Amino acid sequence: MFNFLKRKKYPQYWKDHIDKVVNSKKHTNYESIRFVALDTETTGFDYNNDRILCIGAVAIINNKIQVNDSFEVYIKQTIFNKETIKIHGIRKNGTERKVSEEEALIQFLEYLDDAIIIAHHTKFDITMINQALRRLHIGPIQSKQLDTNYIHKKIATENRFKKLFSLDELCNIYNITMHDRHTASGDALLTALVFLKLTSKFKKNNILNLTELIRTNYYLSQ
Repeated sequence: MFNFLKRKKYPQYWKDHIDKVVNSKKHTNYESIRFVALDTETTGFDYNNDRILCIGAVAIINNKIQVNDSFEVYIKQTIFNKETIKIHGIRKNGTERKVSEEEALIQFLEYLDDAIIIAHHTKFDITMINQALRRLHIGPIQSKQLDTNYIHKKIATENRFKKLFSLDELCNIYNITMHDRHTASGDALLTALVFLKLTSKFKKNNILNLTELIRTNYYLSQ
């Protein structure tokens, strides 16, 4: 009769995620922080009805991309949109090895550890991940998150108030050659390169305090 007093039971992988983020002591020294540049490919842009098809990520430590510390997982889905297949090329019966949504999230959270997430238009990717977590009756993700669009607008001398910059635009602005565009791993790598360009610029010109940026935890593309 006292079941309502019992604390909700969460799966161990979610408890581990919370513990890693809450107990992290690595975010005080920039050189030791592990950032994870993230991208998702999805069936569309509807948070409620669309699904994640692929998650790609790559780590950054001390201004260096850690190519050997990368992540990619494809997710089994029954929902497909032929229009978006033209963009990301992921088909229902493609040759990629696919896992269940829960298994993909378990793998991703283990890979993420206590890292700070970097994404371009972070709100979209994180909301899609959070919606997937919600379907498992857990979430939202607890990691700190930074948005390359937001950082650029903070340090840009021109077009500062433009609402959104595309990843293509930032790659052109910062002279980054685009490869594997519209694949999760490819876009994660491009996001990592943009982030390094941004941090190099604002550290050099002292335009924006990185420690303050991380502490403030900017999630939205304002």
